[in-house]
Amino acid sequence: MTRAHANIYGWLLALPAMALLAAFTHWPAIRTIYDSFHSTARRNRPSVYVGLDNYQGMIEDPVFWQALVNNFWYAVGTIPASIALALVMALWVNEKLAGRTWLRLAYFTPTVLPMIAVANIWLFFYTPDYGLIDQIRGAFGGRATNWLGDPDTVLACLMVMTVWKEAGFFMIFYLAALQAMPPNLAEAAAIEGCGRWTFFRRVTFPLLMPTTLFVLVNAVIGAFRLVDHVVALTGGGPNNASVLLLVMIYDVAFRYWDIAYAATLTVMLLALLGGLALFQFLVLEKRIHYR
Repeated sequence: MTRAHANIYGWLLALPAMALLAAFTHWPAIRTIYDSFHSTARRNRPSVYVGLDNYQGMIEDPVFWQALVNNFWYAVGTIPASIALALVMALWVNEKLAGRTWLRLAYFTPTVLPMIAVANIWLFFYTPDYGLIDQIRGAFGGRATNWLGDPDTVLACLMVMTVWKEAGFFMIFYLAALQAMPPNLAEAAAIEGCGRWTFFRRVTFPLLMPTTLFVLVNAVIGAFRLVDHVVALTGGGPNNASVLLLVMIYDVAFRYWDIAYAATLTVMLLALLGGLALFQFLVLEKRIHYR
């Protein structure tokens, strides 16, 4: 087989995946950008070009800024906590413990549960007076609290639920990375009298940085794609205290049928995630050693 035939053969093998990627990723993104510069078509009114009017309306929309601030605090509250908890769990279940297989299963179980099932579980926890949290607090004389109905606590409740669900998923990647490390590193450190904390700080954690970058990218994406839990638990309330960007996009597109404004919000979300991805790969990757 000549080099030209090999290149053609390789492109033919990649063609199905490229076609699916173009049809379900690239074309929808291009179409969304196009729709963001047009009005929403109605029965008696076709879509027309409106320029930057949709973007101006987004900037003047207080609900958008509320969703953006909520999403920022949601990301700040869930990403570091999920990654740190996942790392601690991975280090623990990587040790020689009795029943560690069942412990790993217990940590990973929340990840495989359906999102609506997770929302209903935590809805039972947060129910005022009858929920598990208030039942425990009541045993010690605490008063009932409407956790999901209070603007001061609703976002924190969503953060706790997300960390509980996502940490087990991230733990799997850390556990795989820990098990791939050469055991002679720990043996050499033990011979040199290196303590466990020093070994973790100087050897283990630097070797886990590629995995941490991968987990961080997934955590950032996950922090901006939460819809099911919010819809099932709060619907974005009370008073938009728990509305997130993707929840707002869902409401605008499928509740109010304003496709043009939903496309505008989607373009903004894509730009935000793209900027975060560039920062992660261009800045953080320079601090990572793969060998």
